[in-house]
Amino acid sequence: MNRPRRCFFGFLVTLLVTTWVFPADAQLDKLRKQKREAAVQGNDAPMAVIPAGEFRMGVDGMIGLEDERPRHKVWLDAYSMDLYEVTVARYTRFLAATNREPPSYWETVKLAEHGDRPVIGVSWDDAEAYCRWAGKRLPTEAEWEKAARGTDERNYPWGNQKPTSDLANYALGARFSYSQVLRPVGTYEKSKSPYGLFDMGGNVWEWTQDWYDGAYYGKSPEKNPTGQEQGQFKVLRGGSWSDMAKYMLTYGRFKLLPTTRNSYTGFRCAK
Repeated sequence: MNRPRRCFFGFLVTLLVTTWVFPADAQLDKLRKQKREAAVQGNDAPMAVIPAGEFRMGVDGMIGLEDERPRHKVWLDAYSMDLYEVTVARYTRFLAATNREPPSYWETVKLAEHGDRPVIGVSWDDAEAYCRWAGKRLPTEAEWEKAARGTDERNYPWGNQKPTSDLANYALGARFSYSQVLRPVGTYEKSKSPYGLFDMGGNVWEWTQDWYDGAYYGKSPEKNPTGQEQGQFKVLRGGSWSDMAKYMLTYGRFKLLPTTRNSYTGFRCAK
């Protein structure tokens, strides 16, 4: 008497899981069944050119935290950086082309609705693999700071005005939802960096190439610094939807284990 009922229930659960719980997986499977050439690489993302030259990195005195001092001169060769944080839509192309494991929280993605949001749930290795696939790389910590700060040593990408809800996506608490806390990349036109980059403060933290060293600024080479050769943590920059305003300072540093996958960390690429 009970067996047919259990079979029907099992069919219903399978149908609901397939239809509702993993919408992004179903869409990703469809993409993967297409010809590999159809999964266009992400290197068509618009970029800004950051000209060669020097800027002042870090801060002096008691303004910043100990690992943000001392203020020091850095020369960088010319490079380019993505105008936007890597989006869910672009990351989907990468997944379709490479068969890489989807990031954390992927089961809640609806591509039609969330495609223009920054991808989250990616480890440092995930971010680095995407950039390499796109013919790019992760920015160094120094490259990230210059792209966000310019040469006038501003406190935030848009200037010295303290953050407001019109300038950045931040301070939204801890409960994650793609629809509720992430904003489409490029939303905040008034808060672009000196070189035209969006969301360099807020939305998601961004992985950089460098290993973290709290004392690195005191020994950093003056030209094209790339961080120490090895370490335990990787450096992130920019703050996120979950953080308070102080974490969006252009000179602010943050660190995480490179294996970390969470709801407030994404990335952008450089070249």
